Amino acid sequence: MGIDLDSGLHFASIPVSNGVVDYEEYFVLTDEQYEEFLDEPAVAVVFIEDCRRRLHDELLMVKPGSNRGIAV
Repeated sequence: MGIDLDSGLHFASIPVSNGVVDYEEYFVLTDEQYEEFLDEPAVAVVFIEDCRRRLHDELLMVKPGSNRGIAV
């Protein structure tokens, strides 16, 4: 979790790999989510696991290309 320095948006990220390159996928968080996840890490873990299952793709900061990686 962190704050994007350019936009000021809060985010959570997960590592992914597409066999050619390893990279991070970044998911936008609301201010409320960010604070809740800091206070209750177990809630953050559930959110991250859902991100790994691609259940929050609408929150991706950068939409994936055709060779999208798999969460590692």
